[in-house]
Amino acid sequence: MREIHRILDANFNRAREALRVIEDCGRFVLNDPAITAMAKHFRSDLKDLLDELPYDELITSRDTPGDVGRELSSPGEIDRQTVRDVATAACKRLTEALRTIEEYSKILAPKVAESIERMRYDAYTLEQRLTSRFLTAERFAEVKLYAMISASLCRNASLREVARGAVAGGAEALQLREKDSHDDVFLAMAAELRELTDETGKLLIINDRPDIAAIVGADGVHLGQNDLPISEARKLLRPDAIIGRSTHSLAEAKSAINEGADYIAVGPIFETRTKDYPTVGPELLSEIMAEVSLPVVAVGGITSANAGQLVSLGARCVAVCGDICNATNPKAATQALSKLLP
Repeated sequence: MREIHRILDANFNRAREALRVIEDCGRFVLNDPAITAMAKHFRSDLKDLLDELPYDELITSRDTPGDVGRELSSPGEIDRQTVRDVATAACKRLTEALRTIEEYSKILAPKVAESIERMRYDAYTLEQRLTSRFLTAERFAEVKLYAMISASLCRNASLREVARGAVAGGAEALQLREKDSHDDVFLAMAAELRELTDETGKLLIINDRPDIAAIVGADGVHLGQNDLPISEARKLLRPDAIIGRSTHSLAEAKSAINEGADYIAVGPIFETRTKDYPTVGPELLSEIMAEVSLPVVAVGGITSANAGQLVSLGARCVAVCGDICNATNPKAATQALSKLLP
């Protein structure tokens, strides 16, 4: 039995070490409360299962100096280019260790093996959520022109025509922003834009309403300062959902990052009728861009006449509403903006 004890000891250690790597990634890199909690609970459950095994025998069977695999390694073991590489490797190490524990526990403790099997499937879910969060960040990082569509501002064309024009003109993401519409109307508009963005491969973000976003399968939701906490909104959305937060100060931007936002919107940069907050100016945008690593979206009063000013400050993404919705030719208006962006 000593050989089995050594195998179980080594793989319980591997699993716990992998979970610590995953937990720290969720906590310090992704700022994701759900991933952090899942990994933490995993470690606790694993300890409880270890307590059901002959722990003393496992420890005394350990022979690190005599381990023939200690000196064996492959080039891939040290090939880590990004945080995502580190986290992905930890997920693979976790599921492999759990499978080994499951198989060898069948000899010593079949009930432990059954519990480990369930845990292994949960580990696949944890891996999927972690990978989805990294993919989410990568997807939004590609957005340069973020078109905010509001039916009340679409005076020269229908909401669908404006949205189609924005997509054709170069917008990588659409946000449906409806502050006064009834739920049934809001839902119908969201479904219409979801169909359009599915056809064209663009992102659809719903303003304020994670419930509507969940129903139509939107790519994410944008939340204001007084909307749901990000952790609560994530409970309603799919694991790879993008969540942005409006911010009006450096303190609010840092708070949004700690909450787990995937991007932050800063504004209103210029005077606008669509925002209730005082103008913050390009200066705050520059200050926040210098302090944070998340994608930063400049928003509020942005037009083709002033977008270039923000680009010169280093802005990589702007959100535009009136200049597109009010345009007689939304496609041309969007193209004019798109040409100004990096």
